[in-house]
Amino acid sequence: MASRADNLASNLSLANFGKATELKQRIWFTVGALVVFRFLSFVPLPGVNPLVLETLYDQTRGGILDLFNTFSGGSLERMSLIALGVMPYITSSIVVQLAAALHPSLMALKKEGEAGRKKLNQYTRYGAVLLCAVQGWFLATGLEAYGASSGLQAVINPGMLFKITAVINLIGGTMFLLWLGEQITSRGIGNGVSLIIMAGIVAQFPTFAANLFEGGRTGSVSMFAIVAIIAVIVGLVIFICFVERAQRRLLIQYPKRASAKGMMQADRSHLPLKLNTAGVIPPIFASSLLVLPLTITQFAGSSMNTDSMFYNIVQTLNQYLGRGQPLYMALYALGIIFFCFFYTSVVFNPEETAENLKKNGGFIPGIRPGKNTEKYLDYVLDRITVIGALYLTLVCVTPELLVKETGVQLFLGGTSLLIVVNVTVDTISQIQSHLLAHQYGDLIKKAKLKGRLR
Repeated sequence: MASRADNLASNLSLANFGKATELKQRIWFTVGALVVFRFLSFVPLPGVNPLVLETLYDQTRGGILDLFNTFSGGSLERMSLIALGVMPYITSSIVVQLAAALHPSLMALKKEGEAGRKKLNQYTRYGAVLLCAVQGWFLATGLEAYGASSGLQAVINPGMLFKITAVINLIGGTMFLLWLGEQITSRGIGNGVSLIIMAGIVAQFPTFAANLFEGGRTGSVSMFAIVAIIAVIVGLVIFICFVERAQRRLLIQYPKRASAKGMMQADRSHLPLKLNTAGVIPPIFASSLLVLPLTITQFAGSSMNTDSMFYNIVQTLNQYLGRGQPLYMALYALGIIFFCFFYTSVVFNPEETAENLKKNGGFIPGIRPGKNTEKYLDYVLDRITVIGALYLTLVCVTPELLVKETGVQLFLGGTSLLIVVNVTVDTISQIQSHLLAHQYGDLIKKAKLKGRLR
């Protein structure tokens, strides 16, 4: 029989949404903040020639810049104020999380609760500023050098003043996006930083759809390829929605507790273990590490003597590590599987979980508390991670195979698709929670009113 909460959740309607004034204000605030983000992506850096940038970017396609450009909504391609997006913050956050799981002092800080969390978040921001400064400096230097070597003057007045100005503007742009993300989280709906990344990815959908159907009209893309691309994307979205909500729920039982009224019934709970514990981190790490050598060889190869042996080695690497090549696909899949196991072991500690259960008197039926519980959790987690790693590999490799077979560049890679679906599902869940809370509030008011009338 369904509970009262389940019945309320199933009866959520647009009529209830119209009455939820606070929820509407939060949604409008979120939409307004995302519009500001999109406007900023079209504001170029001072001292940069926007007409030359597209030509320069086309010469470096296929490297790690494509990944960053996707997450920034095309801001890197246009070299806007927010060209770096929130990627420095994401990278810094991942590094701090890994350090907090491996370094004793940071591990102790993580266990201090809210105060420790604020301290780690402060370290993350410092790391983001440092990464912005380093990436901004290399970006400005590379823009000057690469533009000069190709005969295209991308920077109007090259020099130290341009580099310093570019670094300051890029740091300011990224910090503003972080502030905007925090405002969305506190005053809007959903996770602000995740929504900014998703908005940047989805913003490229109209261009991709227009190019795809234009290719079908002109005959450069077959109708079979268009249908296959749409079918694969829809199938992957449904598959991701199903797997991301999947859990392995371990039954946790607590002993009977004595109270003033006598012996109470033993409590039961569940320990949910997500099928994909690592999230989208493994594909990001694997793709970044894999295309980094390709990007370096592309920049290095443009300034080499074509008759040298090293130039031939660089060209061979570019050929075998190109997207869609068998070696690239194999290394990509192995990288995802490796980082999936590595990051899962970082974010979930069976020893700590078993110790906490033992302290609170909880146990898994049939498993002795302590060391045996730790081994059992490790056993279950390993098998869940195998399924999660295969799932991530399938989702990320399938678009690459589709690009190779059809020759159509997808705006949604496996990593981008995972981010879009996960953020959308989480945001919808938060909207449902707000609607459910609003309905409960109405029920409480009606109950109080009836009580007063009686």
